[in-house]
Amino acid sequence: MRVIGIDPGTGSFDFFGMEGDKAIIDTTVPVPEVAQNPNVLLDTVRSVLPLDAIVGPSGYGIPLTQIKDITERELTLMVPDEKSIPLYDGIRMFIRRMKAEKFPVYFTPGVIHLPTVPPYRKANKMDMGTADKVCCTVLAIRDQAELYGIDPDETSLILVELGFAFNAVIGVKGGKIVDGLGGTTGGPGFLTLGCMDSELAMRLGKFPNIVLFSGGAKDVSDKIDLTPEEMAKNPRKYSASWNTILESVAKGVAAMMVVVEEPREILLSGRLSRIPEIAEALTVKLSQFGKVSQLGRKAKIAKEAAEGAYIIAEGLLGGKYKNIVDCMELGKASGSMFDHILLKGVELEKP
Repeated sequence: MRVIGIDPGTGSFDFFGMEGDKAIIDTTVPVPEVAQNPNVLLDTVRSVLPLDAIVGPSGYGIPLTQIKDITERELTLMVPDEKSIPLYDGIRMFIRRMKAEKFPVYFTPGVIHLPTVPPYRKANKMDMGTADKVCCTVLAIRDQAELYGIDPDETSLILVELGFAFNAVIGVKGGKIVDGLGGTTGGPGFLTLGCMDSELAMRLGKFPNIVLFSGGAKDVSDKIDLTPEEMAKNPRKYSASWNTILESVAKGVAAMMVVVEEPREILLSGRLSRIPEIAEALTVKLSQFGKVSQLGRKAKIAKEAAEGAYIIAEGLLGGKYKNIVDCMELGKASGSMFDHILLKGVELEKP
């Protein structure tokens, strides 16, 4: 069985896959390289053909769907047709090309689509964790199950996913995602503002999606080219940015403790979690809530979401991770991110 997973991140596209116990791909392609040569993504997939399954770049997520069944509606539900974000255009083009070449691609759900999250927690939410955050959670469940020698339905954890742009906090009980604070419903990330004050949203009126990629810890500083690494090396100099990250993550975990009362672990994942100073500071700060660990992974290069996507692909074909995919009820995902809006007096633009 040859399967791979793909993660379209803000800074890079990552690819990870295995055939049995042998890695067949473990690589990353920086977004600027994709902008210069859009064919590089297809070439990367072609380099490991033939494949039995690919879990592809699913954006905000849709119910489990094969690429042959994707229409423009599903494509727009996953990745908005938003010209202000070049990354979106790149993903849309990549998906269309994979469909044209009949690659065996599956698209997977976000947290909002899962039946394991009660409807009342979904009220007036759209982003409770995008499809890549679900992939990271799949990896976290496998990691904990293997580490402790337990079945997936015995896992209990809070995943803190610290991406370059967005953060997310996902709650797992009994091997199922039960709640999530997504990148735009939780606290600020390094690039992004996180949830938005409704008063601010009202005064902005219409605004392009690119606005959601600003207002985070980086913008709290007075340095326009600040990197996470520089912030971590100089926490006193960039104390406002540093505290924005640490405090917002702690608040997210504290909130998730209402749902996952006694997690076996709090797991750190994502690019920022691999910066030693950030990992150490968060381990100390979050230890008040329970045991804090770094998410284990087999990939040496690709990000956690790509490895999680590979696990889903393996499970969908009935492989060794079928029990994880079944336990999480990924195949029972349904609906769209527009289904739970209860506001009156507004008309949403739906695909």
